[in-house]
Order: sequence, then C-alpha cells, then structure tokens
Amino acid sequence: MSISDGRLGVFADREFIALSGTAFARAQAYSTILIAIALFADAFGTTGFVEGLFGTAFAAVQLVIVLPLGRFVDTRNAKHILLVGLLLNVATFVGFIFVTNAVDVILVRMLQGLGSSILWITGSSVVGEISPEGERGRWLGSYNQVGAFSSFAGDFVGGALLYTFDTSVTFLLLSGVTLVSFVLVFIYLRDDPGGTTDPAEADSIGTFRDLLARPMVNSLVTFRFAFSVGKMAVILFLPIYARTEFGVSAFAIGLLLAGGKLIKAVLQGWMGDLTDRLGNEQYFILCGALAYALGTALIPLAGPAKAMVPAFDVGAFGHTVGLDGALLTLFVAYGIIGVADSIRLPASMALFVEEGERFDSVASAMSLRSISWKVGQVVGPVVVGVIKDGYGMAIAFWTAAAFIVVATGAFLAMYRYGHRVTGAEPTGAD
Repeated sequence: MSISDGRLGVFADREFIALSGTAFARAQAYSTILIAIALFADAFGTTGFVEGLFGTAFAAVQLVIVLPLGRFVDTRNAKHILLVGLLLNVATFVGFIFVTNAVDVILVRMLQGLGSSILWITGSSVVGEISPEGERGRWLGSYNQVGAFSSFAGDFVGGALLYTFDTSVTFLLLSGVTLVSFVLVFIYLRDDPGGTTDPAEADSIGTFRDLLARPMVNSLVTFRFAFSVGKMAVILFLPIYARTEFGVSAFAIGLLLAGGKLIKAVLQGWMGDLTDRLGNEQYFILCGALAYALGTALIPLAGPAKAMVPAFDVGAFGHTVGLDGALLTLFVAYGIIGVADSIRLPASMALFVEEGERFDSVASAMSLRSISWKVGQVVGPVVVGVIKDGYGMAIAFWTAAAFIVVATGAFLAMYRYGHRVTGAEPTGAD
C-alpha cells in the first residue's frame, strides 16, 4: 500500500499540511497558555471565581462572534481569514508577555478567544470541504490528530519551557511557530478554498433555522451545551488543581496533560477511519462522552491517593519529577479523558460537516457546533469556580461529571425522539 492510499496519505497533500499548520499553531498556543494560567493563578493568588473568569473571558468573545463568523467564512475567501487568525495568535503571545495582574490575563484571553475561533471554524470547515469523497472522517480525524499532537507539544515542551525560562521566552518561540504556519498557508493553500456562497444570496437566520430543524443537529447542539460545562472544568481547573492543591511544577503539569493528549493524538486518526467504516457516529459520541465523565469523576481521588501511595522521583529529559499518588491518579484520569475524546471528536465533526453540506453551509454548521460549546464554556468556568470556593474542588469535579452524564442522556433521548417524530433518516446510521 502506498502512502497515498494509506491513512498517512493525507500528509502527502500540501494543502492538508498547510491547514494542519493552523491546527498546530492554535492547539499548541491553547495548551501552553493553560499551563501559564495555572502559574498566573498561583502567582496572583486568585480565587476560584477569578480563575473561572480566565476561562469565561476566552469563551465570551467566541460566543459573540461564532455565528456571524460562520456565515462570513461561507461568503468570503477562507484563506485570507485564516491568515488574519494566525496574526491574531501572534498578537496574543505578545500580550501575555506584558501581563502584570489578573485583569491583564482576562483581557489577553479575550484576544486569544477571537483568534482561536477564527482558526478553528475556518480551518475545520476548509478541511471538511476539500477532503476527497468518502474520506472526510480520515481527513478530519487526521486534522484533529495534528491538533492533538500540537496540544501534546504545548503541554510537554511548553511546560518544560515555562519551568526553565521566563514566560516571555516561551511566548516568543510560540510566535515563531505561528509565523511559520502563516507562510505555509500563504504559499500552499489554494485561493478561496472550497468556494464561497454569494453574499447576496446568504440568509444567515434561515440557514441556522434549517440546520436546527435537523434532528441530528438539534440533539448534538443540546448535548454540547451541557457537555461543555463539564469539559471546561477539566480543561481549566485540572492544571490549577494540580498546582494549587499539590504544588505540582509547570514541567510536571506539562507531562500530565501531555500524556492524555498523546493518547488522543495517537488514536484519533484511527478512530476517524473506524467511523468511516462503521457509521452510526452517534454511538461513538455516546461512548466517548460517558468515558469522559468517568475520567472527570476520578480526578478528586487524587487527594486520598496522595496519602496512600508513597512518593518517589523519576528523571525525565534532564528534569526530576516527583511522583506520588495524587499525580499518578491525575495521569490515569486524564488518560481516560484522552481516549474519550479520540472516540467522540471525529464522529461529532463528521456529522456537523455532513449536515452542513445539505444546505451548502459547512462553516455555518461548524459555527453552530462551536456556539453550542461556547454557552457552556462561558457559564461553566464561573459556576465551577463558585462551587470550588463554596464546597471544594472535589464537589466541583463531580458536579462536572454529572453534567456530562446528563448531557449524554439528553442527546440519546432527543436523537431518538427527533427521528421518530420527523421520520428523518438517521445521519450516519448503518
């Protein structure tokens, strides 16, 4: 089998490489900044509420722009939009170099939210549209796989850099990586990739209404509202929990997050292939969500495990990492979460792209996917932060896991009810 025929064949395509560069820059920035935020929270002595604002500020901007951005991408040259998003990423790094207090962090997170939304919606939409017939799951899975590897690099390399050097050095290096991605998109990506909808014919409200009338889209959007509350608790508060409760170093936090991301990076392309072969993507989403709830519920067991398991040191890449029951428990929990995302993500993205193609509005479908996430992402961090302040981090994580379980049940019920009432053919079934 030649490379062009195998799962790695997508990496022989120059346009896919260019688009992967945007995923690499976006995901690496996101992961490294989350570790930096844990350091900022420790340095500034922030409360759970303020720590929640670090997440809410990022998501609030995305909530405002995500729907108009989707239609804008559908009606404009996506290549130009990607280039602007990459430059905003660089501006974010420059902003973080100069933060001096929690308010500065919140403001720069808002800028990061804008750039990240542009890269995510535009990049994933273009990948979905230019992928060959019958290979969408492979292309989107591989595209996510690049993002997962980049996120792994952000955790591992970013954590090591933040541990070894001043934060300004780390952010300058990330700026250089993003500028390389800018050059790749400028040189290799076709002009106006995937085509555009005539702005004079674009009906944003009508398009979103048509998409939401689809049972699969409706159930997926509802699912993501609640699921995002639980997942944001992990994304934002796991590094903070490790740092403030157990004194874990930036390097060790990077290793912790990198472990789960590596699992996701390795498995996600394979899971994309599996969804192409088996169909029934809704069941992949269900399995992935329940596995995510399990991993989230295990996180608070780090406290009891610390008292039960003797600590020991491990040398890694010139650094010594102290391991104990708490850190080992967090490694296991986040590893399960990595498997869960690998199962869920390619199926979810493939369904949204497929539904969007019915109305020639893939970017609008991806915007709906994103905005359904942003509502929970705006509310979730503050809610979890308040629960942390009032009842402790363990209750906060268990509440997050409960949100995920409820979201999963609602998805299954709405999916089945919607198809029974409308008589619509189940997307991706059989």
